[in-house]
Amino acid sequence: MATIATPLQQRLAAVRAGLQKAGADARRPPGSVRLVAVSKTFPAAAIREVADAGQVDFGENYAQEAVEKMASLGDLKLVWHSSGPSRATRPAPSRNTSIGCTRSTGKNSAPPVRPAAPAFAALQVCIAVNLSGEASKSGVPRQELAGLARAVAALPRLRLRGLMVIPEPGDDMALRRQRFAELRGLLDSLKRDGLELDTLSMGMSADVEVAVAEGATMVRIARPYLEKGRGVEDHLYRRRQYGPGRHRRLVQKGFAAQDIGVVEVLAEQRARLSSQLGVARLCRCC
Repeated sequence: MATIATPLQQRLAAVRAGLQKAGADARRPPGSVRLVAVSKTFPAAAIREVADAGQVDFGENYAQEAVEKMASLGDLKLVWHSSGPSRATRPAPSRNTSIGCTRSTGKNSAPPVRPAAPAFAALQVCIAVNLSGEASKSGVPRQELAGLARAVAALPRLRLRGLMVIPEPGDDMALRRQRFAELRGLLDSLKRDGLELDTLSMGMSADVEVAVAEGATMVRIARPYLEKGRGVEDHLYRRRQYGPGRHRRLVQKGFAAQDIGVVEVLAEQRARLSSQLGVARLCRCC
């Protein structure tokens, strides 16, 4: 008897179908684009449910949260990606954990990474490039990319896989496509200089089609499958990640305030959000 897919797994299937169509429209070979399910702030149970549908790659931002999930899901063969900047204090994974592309954002030198034990494979990294020049955005300026790429590639405990970019916010798809094309050009230039690179990590929920058309080999998507449409019942708002304005903007966009969980917020902020915005699920988490 066939197993009935859960709503979460059905949404994942829809994302995969959309990604497959984008690849076909761009005449990309089947399987040439890797889907990373951005699972930060979502519980291990949701990740397990998505993994049961065949999803392997998951993306996390916060080291301690990621390590806890790795331990909880250690019975599954998953590949974990870090979409946050590399840090010397990032905890080491367990021996049965596979690590995909983490992100390096250093400008003039290779990122500080704790020396790995000989039993661990080299950490695979992508360099984030700040193509828009936004002061609020991390990433190496394009004019400093070549030097950093050579420095990272020379480190024995790191394996440089490629580049990543997040274009400036907005609905201008032509500009986003331009940024993706620029990143592809930078990758091609590094490859001509002798670096063995194979990864273009670019494209998220809103721009996956143009990213695939411009050569993305890895896309990061969360909203269509982990959130329940406009209700975002599974969404967690974190003070560490967003200020109160982020929650207000979600409500203004039509998300139901009573479906948005709030964690890691000071008592005064929880009271204000509850009274002003009608937030129902207020959690005090360590």
